[in-house]
Amino acid sequence: MAPTPATAPILFDRALLGARLARARREGAVTFLLERATEDMADRLQAVSRSFSSGVDVWTPGDGLADALRGRVTSVDEIGFAEAESLGLPPESRDLAVSALAFQFVNDLPGVLAQIRRALKPDGLLLAAMLGGDTLTELRQSFAAAEVECEGGLSPRVAPFADLRDIGALLQRAGFALPVTDVDRVVVRYASAFALMADLRRMGATNVLRERRHTPTRRATMLRMAQIYGERFADPDGRIRATFDIVWLSGWAPHDSQPKPLRPGSAKASLEAAVKQVKR
Repeated sequence: MAPTPATAPILFDRALLGARLARARREGAVTFLLERATEDMADRLQAVSRSFSSGVDVWTPGDGLADALRGRVTSVDEIGFAEAESLGLPPESRDLAVSALAFQFVNDLPGVLAQIRRALKPDGLLLAAMLGGDTLTELRQSFAAAEVECEGGLSPRVAPFADLRDIGALLQRAGFALPVTDVDRVVVRYASAFALMADLRRMGATNVLRERRHTPTRRATMLRMAQIYGERFADPDGRIRATFDIVWLSGWAPHDSQPKPLRPGSAKASLEAAVKQVKR
C-alpha cells in the first residue's frame, strides 16, 4: 500500500491574516518594504533578456507590483489574498509568476511552489520576494527574554522564517531549474519597540500564528520587552534597530534550451592538472 502523503502543518491563521491586512488598508498601510521589493522586482526583470506575455501576481498586497510590471509584461493577472492556498492556475498557462512579501505566511510553501511550477510554460520564470532569514530577530529575542523573566515561560510571538538554504532546496524540490536565492537586508531604526509594533500593525504583519497566545500580554511584560530591546539593540542616539531580510527566489520551468550540468566523469580536463599549471 502506498504511503499517505504528509500533510503540511498549519502554522498560520490565514483568515486572521486577511482581517489584519484589511485593517492595515483601512488605517493607512505602511508600505516601505513592499515599495522596495516592487522596485527591485522591476529592476530584476529588466535584467532578464527575454520578454513575457502572460504573467500572474500571486497574493502581493495592493496593486503596486502589477502597476510596476506594466510595459514589461504584456498582461499581468492578480490573484488576491485568499484563505485557501489553491491557486487554480491551468497547467502551462503562464510564462511569468511573481509575488512580493506574501509567501512568508503560507502554510504549504512547497505545495504553492509546485502549483506555480505546473502553471508555468517551459522556460517560464518564477520571481518572488518574501520575508525570511533574521527578520525581526531583535523583537523575537526581546520578547523571549521578557516573558521568561516576567512570566516564567515563552509563547509564540514572531513567525518562523525560512533561510536561503531552505528556500533553495524547496525550489529544487518543486522542479524548478536554475534556482537562485539571495537576500536584501534592510535595517530600519525606530524611536522605540512600540513604534516598530505600530508599523507592523499597519503592514498587516502582527502575530497570526495559530498557536499564538490568546490572552492579552501583561503590561509589565510589554514594558520589560521594550526596555530589553533598548538595552540590547539601540544605537548611541537611543533609536532601536529592526532587521528585515527580504529573501529573493527565482527559478525556471525546465526547457531544452537551458544550460545542463555535465554528467559525472565527462570533464575533458583535469582539475589537478589545471592547478599545477597555475602554480608554474
